[in-house]
Amino acid sequence: MKKLLTLIILLGIGAASYAQQAGKFRMGLELGPAMPKDGGIGALVNLEPKINVADNMNVGIRFGVAGLAKDVTYYDITEDYEGEVSGNVSITGTFDYYFNNGGSNFAPYIGAGFGYYGLSSVEIDASNIDDVDVGNLEANFKWAPMVRAGIELGKFRMGAEYNFIPNSNLQDTSGTVIGEAINQYFGFTLGFYVGGGRWRKN
Repeated sequence: MKKLLTLIILLGIGAASYAQQAGKFRMGLELGPAMPKDGGIGALVNLEPKINVADNMNVGIRFGVAGLAKDVTYYDITEDYEGEVSGNVSITGTFDYYFNNGGSNFAPYIGAGFGYYGLSSVEIDASNIDDVDVGNLEANFKWAPMVRAGIELGKFRMGAEYNFIPNSNLQDTSGTVIGEAINQYFGFTLGFYVGGGRWRKN
């Protein structure tokens, strides 16, 4: 992640901050694979309306859904078990800064956000857990930051993001905390946007 951010910053060195048109509205759609911390796989979809507050900056609200299959820790058992997360939903305020001199449609960016994440439900494969009433496990809602970086080329966008969601307690059907789920995940995104004005000066 540090190498990616360093590369993007270097691409922007020496370029004047001149890019999209201030005051313009834009709407973005992104999707791609998601990788939970400590293993697993999933997919994400983000829908993000934005407003350009300057020619090289915009703010927005990202509505995201990430379906993740990952490992969870069950306190009474020494091993981890794979759990299936039905939907990690989020609403995140975002800020992006662009490096572009106005002479090209190529625009590297870095960004960050802070939002509300909810893990709707977790189901553990109980076939390997004997004599335990696992049931349908619920996790908590969390506030968390997010960082991202990438490039835009014309109306297309490619990036990487990391969501720093705190761990959630897993509860059984009676509300007792019986385990923990790691919610942090890394995502690669491909997408496009509409609106926002032009990157090029002419």
